[in-house]
Amino acid sequence: MLFKSTRSNVSPVSFREAILHCLPDDGGLYVPASAVDLRQFFLYMDADTSYPELVSTVAPALLEGELNPISAARVAESAFDFEPQLRRLDEHLSVLELHNGPTGVFKDFGIAFLAAMMEELLRGGGRAMTLTATTGDTGSSVARAFAGRAGITAVILYPRGEARGLDPSTFTSAGGNILPIRIDGSFDDCQRLIREAFEDRPFAGRYGLTSANTINVGRLLPQAFYFLYAFIKLKRELTGDFYFSIPSGNFGNLTAGLYAWKFGMPVNGFVAAMNANNSFGDYLRGRKFSPREPVDTVSSSMDVGNPSNFERLASFYAEAPAVMRNMVFPESVDDGETLQAMRRAWKKYGLLLDPHGAVGYAAAERLLTCDLEDGHIVVVSTGSPAKKAELVGKTIGRTVEIPPYLVGLRKAVEPVATIAPRLDALEAVIAGSC
Repeated sequence: MLFKSTRSNVSPVSFREAILHCLPDDGGLYVPASAVDLRQFFLYMDADTSYPELVSTVAPALLEGELNPISAARVAESAFDFEPQLRRLDEHLSVLELHNGPTGVFKDFGIAFLAAMMEELLRGGGRAMTLTATTGDTGSSVARAFAGRAGITAVILYPRGEARGLDPSTFTSAGGNILPIRIDGSFDDCQRLIREAFEDRPFAGRYGLTSANTINVGRLLPQAFYFLYAFIKLKRELTGDFYFSIPSGNFGNLTAGLYAWKFGMPVNGFVAAMNANNSFGDYLRGRKFSPREPVDTVSSSMDVGNPSNFERLASFYAEAPAVMRNMVFPESVDDGETLQAMRRAWKKYGLLLDPHGAVGYAAAERLLTCDLEDGHIVVVSTGSPAKKAELVGKTIGRTVEIPPYLVGLRKAVEPVATIAPRLDALEAVIAGSC
């Protein structure tokens, strides 16, 4: 599979180029240049197939010529000592839990694959540096996935405040390969600094710069695998329409779900379940997309007014407008409905949902009130309820236990340095630490 830019018709590039250099020269985002039919692989899998088995089977078919079966098995084994869990609630509803990784969020899956894949690509020599902006979860996930990876340094930028969930023994100052840097500014300053770093081509070239954020297609593409995983777990029991309800803020999972459909997964549609930050819903209804200032909600990770994956979805829409109109259904769920959905899921199924999963659950309930007698909906649960233990416990009226591994992620640590949001200051720390 080759990858093209969302902005121009320049020659497509290999997966290696897309993953290690991250952004096209025209400032767009990489997307698949063509569809690869994977049905001959996953249609013959069954409910006993493990997640690493699925990944090691479909990845070399998807990336033919760049990843052979032996390398794919090595990547899958290195990346995944955890896997999604599909919980069948009743004949019409299931939940795909994606919070079983080391930091309790769905990002663990894409980042783990990206880290293992980059190490595999660099086995013949060479170095790379990932540059990632985070306010919390992404930083700890990146640090866990990239720690000890040969030939790779992971630079993590935090806005002013505390960095949490990192292991100082993995820092470059202790002989490791993780470099957390506090920026004396906001999260927007971190993102601006990253843009400047990528736009400064000599800087990017000196350090082999790439990213572990979803701008990197090497992190986004593997998110399609867990949609395929849910399908193979359910396929023998499906008799009617099949849908996913996806909590949507930055729209990476919705994009990945559409890629899974493009690769051959039989699915009738996707519910883009949004909170009050629902400007993308207007776009799907045929209106012009207008970025907005984000509104604070209880599902805070979805509080995005200008999603970075909009450009990928707009590219998909331009290629297949009928698909987007007839397969993607926007739903907006307010905070009151979110909390009520958390209570209903607990009361009816004994199911704990964090507020993000509850947005997807509430949107799925709406679809179930339509004519869906033989259909089935999979709610994508993106975060561990224990990460929002106080809110979840208060909402459902019981204490939510926090597992020890998540308790450790709350521990504050001091980054290697605190700098002004300037590229020269960033390079000074990188040059002195790597």
